[in-house]
Amino acid sequence: MRIKIQHEIRGRIRFATPKKSLTVEEADMLQYYLGTLENVVSAKVYERTGHAVVCYSGSRKEVIKGLTAFSFENRELQELVPENTGRELMNVYKEKLIAKLAVHYLCKLFLPAPLAAAKAAVQSLHFMKEGLQCLKRRKLEVPVLDAAAIGVSLLRGDISTAGSVMLLLSVGEILEEWTHKKSVADLARSMSLQVEKVWVKQGEAEILMDAGEVKEHDVICVHMGNMIPLDGIVVGGEAMVNQASLTGEGIPVKKEEGAYVYAGTAVEEGELLIQVKASAGSTRYEKIVSMIEESEKLKSSLEGKAAHVADRLVPLSFLGTMATYALTRNVTKALSILMVDFSCALKLSMPIAVLSAMRECQDYQITVKGGKFLEAVAEAETVVFDKTGTFTKAEPTVAEVIPFGGRSRDEMLRLAACLEEHFPHSIANAVVAQAQKEGLAHEEMHTKVDYVVAHGISSKVNEQQVLIGSHHFIFEDEKCRIPEGEEENFRNLPIGYSLLYLAISGELAAVLCIEDPLREEAREIVAALKETGIRKVVMMTGDSAGTAAAIAKKTGVDAFYAEVLPEDKASFVEQEKAEGRKVIMVGDGINDSPALSAANAGIAVSGGAQLAREIADITISGEDLYQLVTLKRISNGLMKRIHRNYRFVIGFNMGLIALGLGGVLAPGTSALLHNLSTLGISLESMTNTLDKKRE
Repeated sequence: MRIKIQHEIRGRIRFATPKKSLTVEEADMLQYYLGTLENVVSAKVYERTGHAVVCYSGSRKEVIKGLTAFSFENRELQELVPENTGRELMNVYKEKLIAKLAVHYLCKLFLPAPLAAAKAAVQSLHFMKEGLQCLKRRKLEVPVLDAAAIGVSLLRGDISTAGSVMLLLSVGEILEEWTHKKSVADLARSMSLQVEKVWVKQGEAEILMDAGEVKEHDVICVHMGNMIPLDGIVVGGEAMVNQASLTGEGIPVKKEEGAYVYAGTAVEEGELLIQVKASAGSTRYEKIVSMIEESEKLKSSLEGKAAHVADRLVPLSFLGTMATYALTRNVTKALSILMVDFSCALKLSMPIAVLSAMRECQDYQITVKGGKFLEAVAEAETVVFDKTGTFTKAEPTVAEVIPFGGRSRDEMLRLAACLEEHFPHSIANAVVAQAQKEGLAHEEMHTKVDYVVAHGISSKVNEQQVLIGSHHFIFEDEKCRIPEGEEENFRNLPIGYSLLYLAISGELAAVLCIEDPLREEAREIVAALKETGIRKVVMMTGDSAGTAAAIAKKTGVDAFYAEVLPEDKASFVEQEKAEGRKVIMVGDGINDSPALSAANAGIAVSGGAQLAREIADITISGEDLYQLVTLKRISNGLMKRIHRNYRFVIGFNMGLIALGLGGVLAPGTSALLHNLSTLGISLESMTNTLDKKRE
């Protein structure tokens, strides 16, 4: 593509494409491409002018080379561009807003007075209807106050004031709808599935395939803890399926042969054989949008409080108007109170502030499923961390494989990988990766694989029972024994590692030593969280006390608990809540799911188990634990903004009422200032709570 540089400073280039304007699809395509260039830090595409701006670091020559290599005809690139980017939605609401303002001011300038009065009367019917419907329901709420203010202005012949009030109310409605839909769309895009691999049933074996290669009528196998990647009909197996991503209902539903299952739901218990009815190209985007819009999770208690307070203030506004007229017999002063209501700004700015904070979280790769969870994070005093995959890196490695009973080290690693690949978790992924690294390929050699939550895996190979899992699972639950004469070797196992035990026919066959490197930022994250208001940081793990103590010492947590079961984590969370503290739980595994559900805000790491992400209220990308600090700061900023909005609305409108009673402000001026303040506070609520430069 030939480009023409319009303006340039060091690290920033504005350029024109060969096209005078771009379609939404072309703009999205160019935006996506610019984001893939190595040296480009940020980019923005303006479809109306066909221009784009890139900010870059490093070599200017390389950036220019990348820009000129772009082509709008690149079919492969077109297929990679995400759907529903939000650009089209943004354009629709920009046009609505511009059209509304343009029509209003053109009519004000050029429309004769009689026609202007007729136009205002017709336009007022919408507000009158809403007010009458409220009265019909025997409720004195905000629409009644709006209708009264507009109606009185029209009766007094004050067409300008009535028009201004209606314009600002309409603009407010557009802005609220725009912000709401954008926030919902951003959230839905982040929740859309990106399943890369699928187990496909071929004969008696299960073959791991790319999701894009799966065709309609293929039979796929979904194991416990995994997400169902495609729509289909159950043709075998039985499972409890969590459908919260589609229905908003967290109670799992039983699915058996003949039942229809949906992509995006997760298998909590059991496993299913599913005949595919929708290929990988099918999207759950629209269903996710519907779920979010209908779910009460979007509502924080402060939003509900704002709406409740707003409605309760309406009768007071009417009483103030009547009392002022009774005392002063001055219609102008009475109308000054009617034109000013506290409720409008409260009802408009609070939901916008919450949804804008949710949208802001998306900028930092943090997915929040509802406003009440931001509120919970802001109020939280206790944070509970699972160790593996959270404090430690999400990609542990196998440091050593120690065989027992004279068995082959390579064969034991091969067998462990064969079992672990069915239930992806950070440690399971490490075992599979090590086998692949050493070229230890395997065919499926086992029968049905059963996963025992927080304990391990059980299967049969060559008619022998094979178990892999924790010390508790292998030696206490399953009563496996150490091969005779190897007790000393067992006592001298390396310390400082997470140990995974493999047993065959009731006898220990191998111990896999998992090295779980501590995240670089884990040493500072506890102090950083406490600076944001967290008082207690706890680490819980199924690992041994020695391993847990070493990690706890490095991170500086207030307390740690080792060798815990999933129910222990959930019990601790419930105990903290019973003592009056709001709790955040951070985890990434299937075994963290009970605690994630129990917490006021459950936070899952996106690289972990799919079930954990499904159950969690918030998901972070897992690239950097400082996302938790960012989340807490956004939540704190949201609460400060909401309380600041309350103070401003009450103070400013009380001032308008006082000036109106003193005869300083006319009713029209009071209405204009009130509505401008409402619009201003709503626009301010749409801005980010954090300074990105500081971040």
